[in-house]
Amino acid sequence: MIKIIIVLLLLYILFNLFRALFVMMSAKEHSKPMSHYLGRRVLFSGIVLVLIIAAMNWALFTPTRRRFTKLQHVHKHK
Repeated sequence: MIKIIIVLLLLYILFNLFRALFVMMSAKEHSKPMSHYLGRRVLFSGIVLVLIIAAMNWALFTPTRRRFTKLQHVHKHK
């Protein structure tokens, strides 16, 4: 469930990023400035970061192991 929430938040961050790009590129006067959408993106990026750290702390999910850590162990034994 937490992974779905994180993915949805990341999609919302991308939406705000492209919305800010649209506002920046269009010549029309908009009701909200570009910084509004970029500020939302930063806010939700912070929320996602806190959610990931909290979920890892509460063991709601575990990160996958990196492949190169196994290679380092092999090279140490040689």
